[in-house]
Amino acid sequence: MEPLHRTDPLHIGPYRLLSRLGAGGMGQVYLARSDRGRTVAVKLVHPGLALREEFRSRFRQEVAAARRVGGAWTAPVLDADTEAQTPWFATGYVAGPSLRQVVAHDFGPLPARTVRTLAAGLAYALQDIHRAGLIHRDLKPSNVLLTLDGPRVIDFGIARPLEEADGGVTRTGELVGSPGFMAPEQVRGETVTAACDVFCLGAVLAYAATGRLPFGDAEHPGGTAGLLLRIADAEPDLGGVPAELRDLVAECLRKDPAARPAPQAVLDRLGAGATVADGRALEPWLPTALVAQLGRHAVQLLDREDPGPDRTGHPDAAPAPGPAPFPAADAVPTWTAPPVPATDPSTLTAAPAHPYRPTAPTYPYQPPAPVPPARPATASTAFLVAVAVVVAAAAGGTVYAVMSEDPPPPDAAPSASADPSASGSGARSGSATRPAAGGPGSGTPGRLPQSYAGTWRATSGSTSWRLTLTPGAVGDPVMTLRADDPAYSCSWRASLRSAPDPVELDASTVTSGAPPTCTSGSWSRLRLLPDGGLRRELNGGAGAPLTYYRE
Repeated sequence: MEPLHRTDPLHIGPYRLLSRLGAGGMGQVYLARSDRGRTVAVKLVHPGLALREEFRSRFRQEVAAARRVGGAWTAPVLDADTEAQTPWFATGYVAGPSLRQVVAHDFGPLPARTVRTLAAGLAYALQDIHRAGLIHRDLKPSNVLLTLDGPRVIDFGIARPLEEADGGVTRTGELVGSPGFMAPEQVRGETVTAACDVFCLGAVLAYAATGRLPFGDAEHPGGTAGLLLRIADAEPDLGGVPAELRDLVAECLRKDPAARPAPQAVLDRLGAGATVADGRALEPWLPTALVAQLGRHAVQLLDREDPGPDRTGHPDAAPAPGPAPFPAADAVPTWTAPPVPATDPSTLTAAPAHPYRPTAPTYPYQPPAPVPPARPATASTAFLVAVAVVVAAAAGGTVYAVMSEDPPPPDAAPSASADPSASGSGARSGSATRPAAGGPGSGTPGRLPQSYAGTWRATSGSTSWRLTLTPGAVGDPVMTLRADDPAYSCSWRASLRSAPDPVELDASTVTSGAPPTCTSGSWSRLRLLPDGGLRRELNGGAGAPLTYYRE
């Protein structure tokens, strides 16, 4: 969760925005409140996507289908404007943490009783989604929220109709999904059916029970390409999955889609009728510590106040103090790999802006650079070609930087074709060599100012960043940076380049994490912000710089 940026609108339709919840390949998600006081999550579509008529047509269909889902195990779609210059839709805000947050940070692997109820709720959710004519295609821990009543499935951002002209096949060569939670047919670019969601269900249940991805992650030998190969060919590691659930999870993870159980068969195997009914768990299903956490959060959320109309005169004002809402999506990013090596995100150029017309006075909404028009693709669905694309993309930057719509890792090296001037970071173009003495960034040799020292945190999509600055002179190692994500973990170190004005760091070096996921970065500049944040601008960075806040 982040404060609203000065370029964010204050209203979208009838909803007053409170803060940012997260971002993904489809757009930005906000915490908002209706005129009647209901708390909702509003997703504003990326304006570049809105320029594509193909996307708009599909978006209309998906919003209509999502309205039809209407099940007790999903976040309901409450409102939408598919014809706005920048389309949006609003869903009920689920006041609960994501499964990823609980397993990776708050609690760890869940007990068998909790996993059993989780499985039943997710199977019911998939039934509702499939009955509405959709395949979710991106069921993963960050798209599963945990409430006192049971799990809730969110984010149909890449859902696809079950009956479409291409028979469920992605555009030629595309690789759509989240690493570690993709079915073999997704990896190969083959026809995707509802059985794809059942495979993802098996992977999610294995993660919930063990805290590990059943086919490993990008830290294992072979990186992301190796992970995709294991999904397609290797058997899952189900060590630690409770014995009473192990066979069911293994059946969900079968390579052959036709051999996987349907959601109803999953429910029958679980004896779900004794566990859940009418969208609720029949008995307390979460560990006591999580129940207490949810209770505290619910009370705090009720006390949260709107920013108020006075924010209009203060573009940098943060939302009123209150609890940090559980993020709408904090997961492994959704990947779409085009059939040719992807263009580095920093080379994207902005199309003419299409400001959102708000319903109340606000600053003009200045959307980010749009996604470029789709390029013609060469025909290829072979798995080895898809893996080759991933590896080729990694050679130009990092897999995450090339394949994700989210901001790339701050220390991801830009590709040789990168155009630093296109980055929103304001970083200078040119090579990563030290500026000439007396130039704009030369500074006076000295020590890191005390105001910069300390530990700072930021989040970007599914990744949590922890940056620590320690006192030191020019040439001393003063920065350590760690990025944690379900798909990888990386650490870097950098020395002080110049101080005190501006404060610059030398090129970073990787201290933990395997390439190509973790790579060294170029030199960077630090800047304290009026709201107390710290911005680190990586020279030639492919995306907008992250803003950190003190722990």
